[in-house]
Amino acid sequence: MNEIPEKLFISTSSPHIRDSDSIPKIMWTVNIALLPALFMAVYFFGIKALWITVLSVIAALLTEGAIQKLAKKPLRITDGSAVITGILLAFNLPASVPWWMPIVGSVFAIAIVKEVFGGLGNNILNPALAARAFLLASWPVEMTASWVPPRDGTISGISAITSATPLNLLKQSAKIITAPENYEPSQIQAAQDAIATLSNSYTNLLIGNVGGCIGETSVIALLIGALIMFYRHVIDWRIPLSYIGTVAVLAWVLAGSEGLLTGNWIFHILSGGLILGAFYMATDMVSSPISARGHLIFGVGCGILTVAIRIWGGYPEGVSYSILLMNLAVPLIDRYTVPRVFGEVKKNA
Repeated sequence: MNEIPEKLFISTSSPHIRDSDSIPKIMWTVNIALLPALFMAVYFFGIKALWITVLSVIAALLTEGAIQKLAKKPLRITDGSAVITGILLAFNLPASVPWWMPIVGSVFAIAIVKEVFGGLGNNILNPALAARAFLLASWPVEMTASWVPPRDGTISGISAITSATPLNLLKQSAKIITAPENYEPSQIQAAQDAIATLSNSYTNLLIGNVGGCIGETSVIALLIGALIMFYRHVIDWRIPLSYIGTVAVLAWVLAGSEGLLTGNWIFHILSGGLILGAFYMATDMVSSPISARGHLIFGVGCGILTVAIRIWGGYPEGVSYSILLMNLAVPLIDRYTVPRVFGEVKKNA
């Protein structure tokens, strides 16, 4: 008779896949990936960019710790998620905002958007973007009226037209060109010169020597961080590729001042917050779809809304609102993109 071994294997239900990744490891990888963009923000916009970021991160950490303490939950402020929220919120603010604004935004992001819904893993919106929308609705002047020109550069490069960002300049110029009867000849010429200048501003857009929010201007720095996240398998390619690809196609077809198929799609990719939004905020694991098909649908939806707002909306940029609106559609997307269950046996009628 065979003896029963002292240690028996424990049999449990599938799945049995194990991974060394953890929430803190993923979150801190994203934080590291954001450092190149933070460095460029400080270089172009000065020490105030770092000051805004530090205030935002500290406020996010203190708010999360206080709420978890009051709710008698385990403190999890070291997992890096609140730090991401603080950095991304700061990246979505102009360098000219008063010191209290990143603090108010971070408190709103953590307390209202994240912890009210149960904390990490339960929020339905991206906290940083929701806080930006809250600040823009509450203090629109501070968020849009005055912009700090980048180091060794100007806000727009065109002094004849008052503009904050390249996208805003493009939108104002296109408005003048499409309705020349409402403007003076000097304004029309300035608008044409502005569009010509923007068409040749790819170098400044790549390195970040343009006006804008402190963390969205340097495309090269953001792409370096994206490569880090891809290397660490933190993000999936489907959302950023479908998002950016949709913006490129629709901008080429619809965004030209000379009619269809004349839009400068490269400019629309490099300017504004598209790269920041596509790689760092639309890919948020909590507020984005689960399935691969859902990722593609989500990215395409973000792209359509972004171009629609840029062309026909009241704001020159639509990245933040497009991602927030698609966040609300995630439950519906998940419902209709449920992966096939392998091994399922259908009961005979």
